[in-house]
Amino acid sequence: MKLLVIGGSVFVGRAFAEEGVRRGWEVTVFNRGRSQGDPEGVRSLRGDRTDEADLGALAAAGPYDAVVDVCGYVPVEVAKSAAALARSADAYLFVSTINVYPGYPAEPTDESSPRQGGRADAGPDDGDYGWLKDGCEKAVRAAFPGRVVVLQPGLIVGPHDRARRTTAWLRRAAQGGRMAVPGRPDRALRVIDVRDLAAFGLDLLAAEPRDEVEDYMVPGAPDNGSWGDFLAACVAAGGDKAELVYVDDQLFVDHEVEPWTEVPLWLPVGLEDSAATWDASSAKAVAAGLRCRPVTDSVRETAAWLFAPGGEEEAFEDYGKFTAWTPFLSAEKEQAILAAHDAQVGNATRPNES
Repeated sequence: MKLLVIGGSVFVGRAFAEEGVRRGWEVTVFNRGRSQGDPEGVRSLRGDRTDEADLGALAAAGPYDAVVDVCGYVPVEVAKSAAALARSADAYLFVSTINVYPGYPAEPTDESSPRQGGRADAGPDDGDYGWLKDGCEKAVRAAFPGRVVVLQPGLIVGPHDRARRTTAWLRRAAQGGRMAVPGRPDRALRVIDVRDLAAFGLDLLAAEPRDEVEDYMVPGAPDNGSWGDFLAACVAAGGDKAELVYVDDQLFVDHEVEPWTEVPLWLPVGLEDSAATWDASSAKAVAAGLRCRPVTDSVRETAAWLFAPGGEEEAFEDYGKFTAWTPFLSAEKEQAILAAHDAQVGNATRPNES
């Protein structure tokens, strides 16, 4: 297989490129060369997907058996790159998002759920993230009719993740001490490892014939780990220096903790607009061969990358949308939550005075 990855140096694109190389495929990556070095074993082509001359050179460097597009966010730009490659590639895999379904995360979602209704000719300011991604999908289908695979992931984890979720928990666990965490250990969690996402996508590209319905929601397997499994793995990967203290959600709310950002992956129970965050269906993808490693393996292997030389710099350097990242829960706020929790538990267990 001759594989072209648009992107190919950062996280999701890197995983696809590395998986292609591992399979012995001829892998070409196309990017501007600004983020970080490309994986070993690939052919690197430099250029901008919005530049017609660069796209022409990219098409001429083919042919390709398949294109993997991991960094398409604006429909009109995706339409331009897909049209340029339509005659030099046999198939197009587009990494989209579960957010193309407007009902998510408030209600359970699968591939038959209503869509955002994005336009294939939309520009960057014409809609929000999910609406634009839906338009990107339409642009790809128009350029590659009947030759498209679309993956719609939810939360992606694994080595080289710069979204500061797993890595933030790992860094906190490595600091040790009593560690305030909201909720209960049996709370649901559904994530997909970036390497499992890449393996599934390349399996689909290699298979013949392809599914007539090419959309696959890939939030992860429902049984690959709970909230408690994830947190315990973070503690273990940090040298078992931290003690998990499960705290009622309300104490985090009372201390004005910002869900998901100040405490990654946490959403208070009872929020209607996020009630089904971990309920998106992966049934179609699992039936088609998706295999998901345990979340504990993902955490351990992410830690191995994070705590290796250069890992923390890569994980937490400022780039793109993360330049305005909300810092992890401060030590002062965490101590206040722990004190409130201790007082609450102490009051609950103190014998009644006569």
